[in-house]
Amino acid sequence: MRAEARHAPPRWHWRGGWLDAARHCPSPNFGPRPHGAHIDLIVIHSISLPPGVYGGPQVEQLFTNQLDWQAHPYFEQIRGMEVSSHFFIRRDGELVQFVDADARAWHAGASCWRGRDNCNDDSIGIELEGLEGDSFEASQYLTLTRLCASLRARYPVAYVAGHEHIAPGRKQDPGPGFDWARLRQGLGWPPRCFPQDTDRVLTAND
Repeated sequence: MRAEARHAPPRWHWRGGWLDAARHCPSPNFGPRPHGAHIDLIVIHSISLPPGVYGGPQVEQLFTNQLDWQAHPYFEQIRGMEVSSHFFIRRDGELVQFVDADARAWHAGASCWRGRDNCNDDSIGIELEGLEGDSFEASQYLTLTRLCASLRARYPVAYVAGHEHIAPGRKQDPGPGFDWARLRQGLGWPPRCFPQDTDRVLTAND
């Protein structure tokens, strides 16, 4: 087990569906989950705005419907989008929460996993600040590991998948730069919790 997971506190504290370890930045882009929804899936995404640019306010602005569409040429491609994720992990490991985890965030789109469509209904969406194909920071893996463990302590989480796994051919994030083996080792969850193609090891952040 990695030292970062071994020394991490076992869980954070919740106030309803809001995690006290996160900076709260409420998004209007959410809704109720269907009656009887079983929150058993974590979906990992990657995002940066503009693509490959890190550290700015644009992701938070997008998820709160405050992005200036004219501020960068790329933004014209996503003009009018109303999306959100439950959580966002910045490059330095800072955790931001946009949507109450008890509610339905708008992160997955058309999707299917473990025989169920509409993954927004029963999943938690986590965005990593990053670019498809690029690597991620050690601080992000540390926060992600702690967050997944905390989510599993509160919800019946049984699976973790990437956006690329629940929407193959349509989405490619978090992409080949994400070290699934690192997350699997840090969490220590059974292999059945993860997609079958996530056993490779990357060493860029070791």
